[in-house]
Amino acid sequence: MTFRITLHALLCCATLVTVYPAYAAATANNAQIASVINSPEILDPQKPNPQKQVAVIDSVVAVVNDDVITRQELDDRLRLVIRQLQKQGTPLPAPDALEKQILERMISDMLQAQFAKENGVRVDDTQLDLAITRIAQQNKLPNLAEFRARLESDGVDFKKFREEIRSEIISTRLREREVESKLVISDTEVDNYLANKAQMGGEGEEFHLAHILVVVPEQASAERIQAARDKAEQALAQLKSGADFAQVAAGASDAKDALKGGDIGWRPGDRIPPMFMSELQHLQPGQTTAVLRSPGGFHILKLVDKRSGSAPVVITQTHARHILIKTSEIVSENEARKRIMEIKQRIENGADFAEQAKRYSQDGSAQQGGDLDWLSPGQTVQEFEETMNKMQPGMIGVVQTQFGWHLIQVLERRNTDVSVQQQRQQARIAIGTFKSDEQYQDWLRQLRDHAFVEYRLERNQ
Repeated sequence: MTFRITLHALLCCATLVTVYPAYAAATANNAQIASVINSPEILDPQKPNPQKQVAVIDSVVAVVNDDVITRQELDDRLRLVIRQLQKQGTPLPAPDALEKQILERMISDMLQAQFAKENGVRVDDTQLDLAITRIAQQNKLPNLAEFRARLESDGVDFKKFREEIRSEIISTRLREREVESKLVISDTEVDNYLANKAQMGGEGEEFHLAHILVVVPEQASAERIQAARDKAEQALAQLKSGADFAQVAAGASDAKDALKGGDIGWRPGDRIPPMFMSELQHLQPGQTTAVLRSPGGFHILKLVDKRSGSAPVVITQTHARHILIKTSEIVSENEARKRIMEIKQRIENGADFAEQAKRYSQDGSAQQGGDLDWLSPGQTVQEFEETMNKMQPGMIGVVQTQFGWHLIQVLERRNTDVSVQQQRQQARIAIGTFKSDEQYQDWLRQLRDHAFVEYRLERNQ
């Protein structure tokens, strides 16, 4: 069911609205990058340098199919990433490594944007405004005007910020459509997962992790696999020689969180693959694993910290049903809302909810009359769950999520012990998370392998 998808990646962008510290080149690497990024010609191409008059002409650093990435676009992104890394207190990687890392990320983003456009995946301005409003509220700013003022006071171009958020939402939708909706998890996988978990113990423990990932695509040649292994081993050698983990991750990791120092936050033990858990059990906080191999590539994990978790003995479940009207190229946000409100009016006037769901809902639950069965916390996206939790049994309500407009009816609510069935559901979600991460990375790699990409970075330096 599509509701498990979250906007976690989108909401991570909320860190952009904090006040950045003054730029300081505190290390040799910082100074070298600062000399490029803070040069008068780059900071303000229109402002003449009193010491040297330079005519600055923007150049192309990469060709991606029919689009290009310019030097100015790369410099803008580099400047923003440096601010983020410094705010996090992460030592900067070598300048050329950071620049290439950011360029690779921009190429990946552009390929996803091209794929989305070709396949009709879009985010209109109404939905974008809704998402940015939620980010503003998370940062305790009451409206978009104040949010925009804060961004601009921090030197962030609001139009560019909007497009970054649009790209994040599109990326989330592509991942759901191309990867997560196609995942298949067998009962045998669940059985094996639970058996391994019982054997390892550590029930209730939580782990704060950081990681470095070097991706290996499916059907990679022996040479390509060896090159990826060498890259991971080089990263491990840097760590053993005393390099900062976040710095190495920012310069070497292929994971999307690389520029956050590879930090993936706290994870319960049952959300960590057994092959990784067996290694983590022997580590003390601050230690790292050796290079580990998975179907997706080579990993290095750092145990930042661990703690004893307290899994809830009793959880509140809600039995609900819903009707979904999706937005698309043909159906606008306003049209989808109008349709859902018309359905709501008919039901309030006596129409049967299940019949309306079978007739109009664009979700897989339509043939069951929109019935979603018993829902546990975290099984639906945040907006859906928050609206549902405010409703009493028998009530109906309307909410917008990234999937469209929903009409929700709460049927009943119960408190229940965490049962075997619940444990299996949690295991299924955990397995899905692992497989999704690996398959998404592979999908991105395939997208890249089928694209025309020409680098022009070196010739412009």
